[in-house]
Amino acid sequence: MPMSAVDEDSKLDRREAARVLRRAARMLVPYKRQVVSAGILVTVSTLAVLAGPLLVKVGIDRGISQSNERVLNLAVAAFVVVAVVAYGASRVQVLMISRAGEGFLRDLRNRVFDHLLRLSMPFYDREKAGVVVSRMTSDVDALQELIQQGLLQMLASMLLIVGSVVLMAFVSWQLLLVCLIPVPFVVLASIKFQRDSNEAYLTVRDRIGLTLSSLQEGISGVRVIQAYGREDVEIGRFERRNNSLYRAHMKSVFVQAWYLPVIEGAAVGCTALVVAIGGKMVVSGTAQVGTVAFFVLTLSNLFEPLQQLSQLFNTVQSSGAALQKLFDLLDTPVDLEERPDAVALPDRGELVVEGLSFAYGSGPPVLADVDLVLPPGEKLALVGPTGAGKSTLAKLMARLYAPTAGRVTFGGVDLRDAQLTSLRRQITVVPQEGYLFHGSIRDNVRIGRPAATDQEVEDALESLGLLARFASQANGLDTEVNERGSSLSAGERQLVSLARAALADPAVLVLDEATSSLDPGTEVLVETALERLVEGRTVIVIAHRLTTAERSDRVGVVAEGHLAELGTHAELVAQGGHYADLYRSWVHGLASSA
Repeated sequence: MPMSAVDEDSKLDRREAARVLRRAARMLVPYKRQVVSAGILVTVSTLAVLAGPLLVKVGIDRGISQSNERVLNLAVAAFVVVAVVAYGASRVQVLMISRAGEGFLRDLRNRVFDHLLRLSMPFYDREKAGVVVSRMTSDVDALQELIQQGLLQMLASMLLIVGSVVLMAFVSWQLLLVCLIPVPFVVLASIKFQRDSNEAYLTVRDRIGLTLSSLQEGISGVRVIQAYGREDVEIGRFERRNNSLYRAHMKSVFVQAWYLPVIEGAAVGCTALVVAIGGKMVVSGTAQVGTVAFFVLTLSNLFEPLQQLSQLFNTVQSSGAALQKLFDLLDTPVDLEERPDAVALPDRGELVVEGLSFAYGSGPPVLADVDLVLPPGEKLALVGPTGAGKSTLAKLMARLYAPTAGRVTFGGVDLRDAQLTSLRRQITVVPQEGYLFHGSIRDNVRIGRPAATDQEVEDALESLGLLARFASQANGLDTEVNERGSSLSAGERQLVSLARAALADPAVLVLDEATSSLDPGTEVLVETALERLVEGRTVIVIAHRLTTAERSDRVGVVAEGHLAELGTHAELVAQGGHYADLYRSWVHGLASSA
């Protein structure tokens, strides 16, 4: 989705906001006690704040004015008590709401991450990695701001406004009418502020995304940038986006710069009116000095919360939008969900493809009506031009994708009816590049079977002839590989990936030719490990080079979404079809480079 000046997806209408809030409330049920306790404490704290000016009125009117020392002392003591209560309640309420809010965010992160790992490959084909990551970072951060400050501040502000108006009406309805004179101007200014600040905030958010995108591209592509001398070009692009972010921030500051003086001016003007009119009422005997003092003190409880509520609008808006995006992600269907009556796959059996067809979303068919039978222990090489569908066919045979028509069975069991744990144990995919996680070599091999003992990990490495190589590392198999396996070479990462597959001990291996991007010296080592790994297993290999096809039992040629040819290397060369043309071109290329 292209970025616009203002991200319209970050705006919620009332119906959407209500739906998001109802769903969030259901997730907060486990924290009901903390939420209710925090609400009670906010109410107590607010009542204590409201009681302060009332006690000042009593102290002045019934204590100082009437020279009643006992009443004055009681008023002072009560004021100290409510101040302590307000302080204590506000501190505990922050703890309560933070515990509930952070627990809610923890549960939400866990649910989102759990769901992300269960989503199938088509989801990751559609979505950009940066967008997915932003759901767990910027969107959760937006929620955190609301939970840590916004919810309590919003409830307290609303209670203060209502409580202040009620108390002022009770004390003197005449002076309350005076206080209401600037309210229409404040309301109009607040409405304009909400509209302008929301647009300014969303623009800032969009500019931050563009600036971070430029930063990420610059860091990730620094080798290409330096290799082609593009430093000045990239610096200029970053400066332009950074300047755009600066201007967006300054616009948001300008919005606040005109609004805050309006509120402060209204408060000062209202206070002046109260003092002037209230003073005349005191002189005329229709009001007491304490009443005027009460109104002056209470006015801060009226205008300051109005200002806070207006500023909280942006936080609530962005948090609601962030929550909606997270819920949308959680609602993304899992294409390869396990059926309730799923069964375990047998230890061995034929891998059969029947009438298999597939399309990405609503796009054109990538594969159409493919039939194939692989007996146990056969090695099949899939070849064909880029984009022909060979990788898609291999992934369908491993059930990384769900077919749009047809089925794949193993040992007579439809893969759609198989338990996912059993499916992944019996059919293992080894990608072209070995991906390693932060941890030790032993930890990364054990991914193939998490319950494996140290001895079983070592046996898996030994079965491929790799134990001595990795045992010679500084800390042996406990050597840390760092993030993405950066402390190992590409070949070593691939060897760990193969050992991982050996430990899993599957019946079927799907290989995206593991040596196509390695140097000749490392390629020999990986090829040796591969020969040991595939022994006795059914193997489907996506062949990027025809030497792999030559060594396979059979070769399947995928062209234009169909399994165009199937047979041994010799048979297909003799047929003079697609494969023969590929083979002649390959041989001619070898001769030309010799």
